[in-house]
Amino acid sequence: MINPTHEISDSLLTDLYQFTMAYGYWKAGKAEQEAVFNLYFRKHPFGGGFTIACGLSSVIEYLNSYTFQDSDLDYLGTLTGSDGQPLFDKDFLVYLQNMSFQCDIEAVPEGTVVFPNEPMLRIRGPILQCQLLETPLLNLLNFESLVATKAARMRLVAPQDSLLEFGLRRAQGPDGGMTASRAAYVGGFDATSNVSAGKRYGIPVKGTHAHSWVMSFDSELEAFQTYAQYLPANTTLLVDTYNTIQGIKHAILVGNELRKRGHDLAGIRLDSGDLAYLSIEARQLLDAAGFDQTAIVASNDLDEYIIQSLKLQGAKINVWGVGTKLVTAFDQPALGGVFKLAAIRQPDGSWYYTLKLSEQTLKISTPGIQQVRRYFDANGFVADMIYNQENMPESSATMIDPYDFTRQRQFDSSFAWEDLLQPIFKQGIPCYTSPSIHEVRARVQQQLANLHPGIKRLVNPHTYPVGLEAKLFDLKTELILKLREAK
Repeated sequence: MINPTHEISDSLLTDLYQFTMAYGYWKAGKAEQEAVFNLYFRKHPFGGGFTIACGLSSVIEYLNSYTFQDSDLDYLGTLTGSDGQPLFDKDFLVYLQNMSFQCDIEAVPEGTVVFPNEPMLRIRGPILQCQLLETPLLNLLNFESLVATKAARMRLVAPQDSLLEFGLRRAQGPDGGMTASRAAYVGGFDATSNVSAGKRYGIPVKGTHAHSWVMSFDSELEAFQTYAQYLPANTTLLVDTYNTIQGIKHAILVGNELRKRGHDLAGIRLDSGDLAYLSIEARQLLDAAGFDQTAIVASNDLDEYIIQSLKLQGAKINVWGVGTKLVTAFDQPALGGVFKLAAIRQPDGSWYYTLKLSEQTLKISTPGIQQVRRYFDANGFVADMIYNQENMPESSATMIDPYDFTRQRQFDSSFAWEDLLQPIFKQGIPCYTSPSIHEVRARVQQQLANLHPGIKRLVNPHTYPVGLEAKLFDLKTELILKLREAK
């Protein structure tokens, strides 16, 4: 995780080529030239129809302490080129030492549903500073958005159940574990087993016990009785160490003992075997014994597809403990966000718009100082239109699909709309009040409620309409033709 106390600088958390480009800008006298970069992704993860924007809080935390300490500069001074000479002039290191963050940043609030090719974040300022921030911004937004999206997909298939994140032991190191716990809660999970994340982020923490607890006693019943004796208000018993059905019966015996002491059996946990069959058997046994409120918790390499399948099989599980496949984003371990230069300020004050050309249409970037306008009506979100803030849309706007110009849509004044990118930093000064993690979590559910059900399908989802405002479409087309001709 990004160092929360900032006792150690994180300003070197970037790729070397960002520093070599920054050095080149400085040497060429371009360091202070104003530029605009857009951060976006090209394709939804997990084959889904939406992505949850997450990680902005981490970005703000990072930028609030962005500075180069003496030890950072000393280290940069040790780097050498292929000739064995210092890679950077000492005067460049002095420039970095005296540099203060001066950029404007606008971003989509955390918890917002976002779509391919529309900016999640836009940064505007000295090109050297923007360039140095490319890698950390992508690092902070990519993974959190990925895990939050995975979590939201699980919440959609289990809307009334409790979802518990159990993934710390399988996470990609402490950083990945902490980040995943936060993002999973944002995406819709109810609690985490990660005690450190509970302390840092204010996420509820939950846990049961492991098989080792049962194995450390002479019998399963003794293990259950001892656990209930010392943790009567937190008694969820793992019943599959030996024989699952017998384990359920032992749990019921302990539940009766708990009731005599004024407590109750909170739950049982199934961690292996045929979860659908065993949960149905468990429910019948528990209900017959009067424990109809006792929860049935399931774990064991769960994801949204397995949860959905188990529910279709009639499983009686109402609490899901999800680990590996959530915190590692098992079936797609990277979002694939990119950071592209879109405009450079000319000496006369005008903007020179830039575009990255490619033989792959999907990889052609979009120029301009982009903003995203989301149209909606009484039924929810209708479409997102990307426009250039230097050439604002008219009250009646035309949106064009950049990959099929015959697909167009008109929006007049009868449509309600909001612009998604909000000011976060102005000339390096924070100007945004971050909502609490609980407010962000609630925003995710509100946003998803405004999406058509077809867009939220796990398999072959409907495509949400995203396009370019007509003047921006024309600008992009003009630049593509000009650059191809120049080749």
